[in-house]
Amino acid sequence: MSETPEQRSETGKPMVTATPRDVIHIRLASFVLFLAVALGVLALVAKATVLVVVLAVVAVVAVVDILLAVRRQRRLGGGPSSTG
Repeated sequence: MSETPEQRSETGKPMVTATPRDVIHIRLASFVLFLAVALGVLALVAKATVLVVVLAVVAVVAVVDILLAVRRQRRLGGGPSSTG
């Protein structure tokens, strides 16, 4: 699959600020993080400590996934800036 010249800058970096993979990672992980926190609070109220620990681990994994996706985005560099 060939790329057109508009897809890369003069330095060879992609001209998009985010890859679809990174966007999907951030969106899905944020959804999982929201659910883990919500269910964790309910589990904490219900005094289900094992479930709280499991959901805390899931939340930490989701945060790490979000951070790695954001880091990959920043490493790509900025895309074309709008002057409008």
